[in-house]
Amino acid sequence: MSNKLFESYELNGKRLNNRMVMAPMTRARSANAGNVATELTAIYYAQRATAGLIITEGTFISEEGIGFINVPGIYTDNQVEGWKLVTDSVHDKGGKIFAQLWHTGAYSHPDLHEGRLPLAPSDFNPGQKAFTLEGFKPTVAPQPMTIADIKRTVNDFKQGAINAFRAGFDGIELHGANGYLLQQFFSKNANNRTDEYGGSPENRARILFEILDAIREVADIKNVGVRLNPSLNGIMGIAVDDETIATYNYIVSRLNDYDLAYIHLIEPFTDVTGNKNAIQHVAKHFREIYKGTIIINRAFNKQTAEQVLEEGDADLVSFGVPFIANPDLVERYKRDSILNTPDQDTFYTPGEKGYTDYPFLNK
Repeated sequence: MSNKLFESYELNGKRLNNRMVMAPMTRARSANAGNVATELTAIYYAQRATAGLIITEGTFISEEGIGFINVPGIYTDNQVEGWKLVTDSVHDKGGKIFAQLWHTGAYSHPDLHEGRLPLAPSDFNPGQKAFTLEGFKPTVAPQPMTIADIKRTVNDFKQGAINAFRAGFDGIELHGANGYLLQQFFSKNANNRTDEYGGSPENRARILFEILDAIREVADIKNVGVRLNPSLNGIMGIAVDDETIATYNYIVSRLNDYDLAYIHLIEPFTDVTGNKNAIQHVAKHFREIYKGTIIINRAFNKQTAEQVLEEGDADLVSFGVPFIANPDLVERYKRDSILNTPDQDTFYTPGEKGYTDYPFLNK
């Protein structure tokens, strides 16, 4: 087995120290009035700065985008200052860090919006549970977005990008996966619009390209990535359909025109074997279409990560839960050391426990 995982990589002008990416993961540690990233957030990410690239937890681009409590936003000056603590700390350790820009759409609850319905492409209830101050509550049928709502949201993503670069991030990732707003637009079951944002793969994808066009007015598109989950099926409010493959082929093919930092793809969350509407092997499929950098994600370990790199289906591999419990995951993989066991009870709880207190090898 080769050691491609530990080779440096040129990410559209940025040199990464290795091909291991820390995947974006909600941790709900910003339990403060302004939903601001704190010194504790900075410690958490700095501990993991040996990753070739860190992608932050999703950070909300507006109050309308909120779908969980205690998540840091990026739409106020105080939130930008909080994120500066994080980027400075990661850069001091020699790391690279992108901010994931997030809007949850229907995957939310009126309790998080002062009683107002969440905004989404259509009135489709995803049937999920939103994390509120009173615990997890079932989602409801959302308020379909007007054209004005969509234009405002596009601008919120643009402003989120401006704010992220003000905060010192090396780049940004648009969250177009896992059943949230952008994937709701892409998916026929969640988007029953009959205007220019619905009814065909091109129309359902329109908002993504409007966001990218808006962002490249104010930032270098080489520092922008897009996350997609093309074979998400039967969970998170999304189902594949007879146009799913055509939609994602269109999206990824057109992304070739943007000279992005990367696309961040996810292998199927559930078993889609034999489902003709689902892409069975996501990285392999899109390697034939996409000309730039591919990051692949979904329950990889050292061996399977090396394999996907060796086969050439992806350029970088992102790891989620292993980075929660192992701040020095890169070193542990290099040494073939035993990994710490993650404490799932503390994934979304306040404070240091299960966040910054996992032991390093040298301790």
